[in-house]
Amino acid sequence: MGPIILAIESSCDETSASVIRNGKVLNNIIATQAVHRKYGGVVPELASRAHQQNIVATVQTALESSGTAKTELDAVAFTRGPGLMGSLMVGISYAKGLALGLDIPLIAVNHMQAHVLAHFIDEPKPNFPFLCMTVSGGHTQIVLVRDHLDMEVIGQTQDDAVGEAFDKAAKIMGLPYPGGPLIDKYAKEGNSEVFKFPMTNMPGLDFSFSGIKTAFLYFLRDEQKTNPAFVTENRNDICASLQKHLVQMLLKKLREASVQTGIKAIAIAGGVSANSRLRSELHAMGQSLGWTIFIPAFEYCTDNAAMVAMAAHFKYLRGEFSGLDVTPLARMPFE
Repeated sequence: MGPIILAIESSCDETSASVIRNGKVLNNIIATQAVHRKYGGVVPELASRAHQQNIVATVQTALESSGTAKTELDAVAFTRGPGLMGSLMVGISYAKGLALGLDIPLIAVNHMQAHVLAHFIDEPKPNFPFLCMTVSGGHTQIVLVRDHLDMEVIGQTQDDAVGEAFDKAAKIMGLPYPGGPLIDKYAKEGNSEVFKFPMTNMPGLDFSFSGIKTAFLYFLRDEQKTNPAFVTENRNDICASLQKHLVQMLLKKLREASVQTGIKAIAIAGGVSANSRLRSELHAMGQSLGWTIFIPAFEYCTDNAAMVAMAAHFKYLRGEFSGLDVTPLARMPFE
């Protein structure tokens, strides 16, 4: 029998717990935080308070629904970073207390590596090496994955993440938070050729989304000067056009990465990997270029403890444990 590990994810505004046994994820319990919607974005202080309120019940549900007693656990895993410091502290403190009380090891997990390893929860699983583009509200990276714990970031955003660009554009349009999924929804009914936006082309495999975000802000401001109802009248076309440009920026760099490395096994992960246009265009590009495409199930794309559990499983097998002096890292190096 392989190890039984409890994993905790608390990097942002999702409190999540998962139990993995012998490399098989048994559940993925997530407590969402609706409190942020009225503020149009995540409020760090409210997020950490909500984690404190949710974590005991979330962990208990994970243990009970998997039929696991605390005394059966071989290790406790947690997200060390990157993320919001207050949110991370709640998860780490709980994990430390549980590990100390049970006298079992602690496993610190890099949140971004966990997103990549979400691909090993279910079949089909990619063979090594493969490229994984992790796209979320906080990160945009292209990762060269040589093994489960051997990864290298070969391209990343130099300013804003693509998920943040989606959400900020939605906020500018007056859409409720989180706005990224709403842009995707309205874009399906719109014409993506109506409006043009500048696409920044960074050197190498890096990204930049601050330029298109600023251009979008000025574009709407100028249009609304002459037509206050511009957004309402053109909502679907605006969403479709913006989404098209953002997806093109992502796939251009991903294609370049494939050419440079010669790797044709291509994966995407993170919350933005749920975007329908990104998925459809990725599959179309993959067909034309002979790629094999891997996309996790939706519940493993957003922040979740199952991906942390999978990362912890591989770290357990290699004996990579942390001491009780481990601290959270809001900006955690990708090692």
